[in-house]
Amino acid sequence: MDTSDRRLQARATSRELKRHLNEAQLVVYNTLERFGWDLKFIRQMPGKSSLVVLYDPDTRKYAILDADGVLEENPVFHQFRT
Repeated sequence: MDTSDRRLQARATSRELKRHLNEAQLVVYNTLERFGWDLKFIRQMPGKSSLVVLYDPDTRKYAILDADGVLEENPVFHQFRT
């Protein structure tokens, strides 16, 4: 049985993930990045817009950056599970 975690092998860097952001998201993320925020992952969901997840190490919280560049700092993640 293979015990390796595929997510670790496929983990993309923030620089690679930034290529998938639109203009509004890039403007907000570039500002947040100066304050230490990190782009953790982007979940592609069929028929829906992408879910962009950011992390703030100061508060140890995750946030969602929507397609309009609005940051949702208190997301309910269980809503996104399928």
